[in-house]
Amino acid sequence: MNWSNIVTVYLKELKDSLRDRRTLMSTIIIPALVMPLLTFGVGKVMSVVMKKAQEDIPTVAILGGTDSPAVVTALKKSPKLRVVASPMDWKQAIGDKKLRVAVEIPPGFEAGLKAGSAPSVKVFNYTGELKSENGTRVVERFLIDLRDQTIADRLAEHSLPKTLARPFEFKRENVAPPEKVGGNLFGGFVPYLIIILCFSGAMYPAMDLTAGEKERGTMETLLCSPVARVDIVLGKFLMVLTGSLSAMCFMLVSMGATAAIGGSLMMGGGGAATKVGIGAATPARATMDVIPMIDPLGLVGVLAMVFPVAVMFSAVAFTVALFAKSYKEAQSYLAPMMIVVIMPAVVGMLPGIDLNARLALVPLLNLSLVCKEMLSGVWHWDYIALIFGSSCVYAAVALALAVRMFSREDVIFRA
Repeated sequence: MNWSNIVTVYLKELKDSLRDRRTLMSTIIIPALVMPLLTFGVGKVMSVVMKKAQEDIPTVAILGGTDSPAVVTALKKSPKLRVVASPMDWKQAIGDKKLRVAVEIPPGFEAGLKAGSAPSVKVFNYTGELKSENGTRVVERFLIDLRDQTIADRLAEHSLPKTLARPFEFKRENVAPPEKVGGNLFGGFVPYLIIILCFSGAMYPAMDLTAGEKERGTMETLLCSPVARVDIVLGKFLMVLTGSLSAMCFMLVSMGATAAIGGSLMMGGGGAATKVGIGAATPARATMDVIPMIDPLGLVGVLAMVFPVAVMFSAVAFTVALFAKSYKEAQSYLAPMMIVVIMPAVVGMLPGIDLNARLALVPLLNLSLVCKEMLSGVWHWDYIALIFGSSCVYAAVALALAVRMFSREDVIFRA
C-alpha cells in the first residue's frame, strides 16, 4: 500500500467529482439547505396552515335537541361556531369535508340538566382531519363550559361556593434544562437526517467512480496504470467517504446556524415567544417556559459516532455500485437500499425505545439511539464505547469486502 499513490488517486477523483453537478447537489447544496428549508420553509407553511385552520369557523349540525331549546340557542349564538341545517346523510357530509362536526343532543337533555342527571351528548367528527378536529375542540369547550356553568348555578342555588366543585387548581412547570428539552424534541429527528444524508452523500460519488467510469471507458485506463489495485480502491473509497462526511458536516453546520438564527428570533420576539401553551382545554394551561436547545458537545459527539458509520456506508455503496455495468443500473441497486437505511432510523425515533446493551449492537439503530441521548446531554460511556467499537468492526468488514471485490476481474468487467 503506497499512500502517495492513494492520495494521487484521491485528488484526481476529488477534482472530477467537483465538476459533477450531481455530486455537488448531494454532498453540499442539499445538506446545506435541508435544515433552513425544514425550519423556516416547511415550518412557516405549517404555521400558516394551522393558523388558517384555527381561524376557520367550523360548521356544526345539531341532531335532535327539539326539547332543549336553551342549549340549541346557546350553540347557535356561539361566535366560534356556525350552525347549519343537518343534511340527510350527515355522516357522508363529514367524510366529504362539507360538514365539520355533528352534535347529537339526546331527548330530555335540558330537563335532565335541571334534574341533575342528563344523558350523554355525542360529538361526531372526522378523526385526523385538521379542521374537523379544531371544530370538535370548540364544541367540546362549549360543552365543558355548559357543564361548569350548570354546576356553578346549582351551587349558587344552595348558597355554596364555586370552589366546592373545584377545590384546587394545578400548574405544570418544566424542570429539565433546555438541552434535554431540545434533545427530547429533536434528538430522534437529527440522527434520522444524518443517516439519510450520509448514505445519499456516499451514493452518488460511489456510482460515478465505479459504474460511471465503466460507462466512460476510463476504468480500463486507470487499471493499466502502474498503481496497485489496493491503492486505487482506497483512493476511490476516500473520495466516496469525503462525499458522505461532507453531506453530514454541511448539514450539521446548517443545523447549528439555523438553531442560532431561530433562537435569536425567538429571544427577540419577547416573553410571548418563550411561553408556549400546551393544553387548550385544561383548566390550568401548561406553558413551556424554556427555549429548547441542543447540547453543542452533543453535536461533536454525533460527529464522532457517525464517522465509522460513514465509512461503512461508503464501503457498502462502493461495493454495490461496483457490480453495476452502467450508472442507471447502479441507481437501481442503491436506491432501494435507502429504505433499509431509513427503517432503523425510524425505529429509533419511536417513543419507548431506550438504549441498552442488545440494541447497542444493532447497526444504525444504535447510532440513532445514542445520538438522541448525546444531543440531550446524556452520556452513557459504556454504551458509547460499545457502539463505536461495533460500528468500527462493521466498517472494517465492509471496507475489506470493497477491496476484495475491486480485485476481482469478473466483478469489475461483469458482462
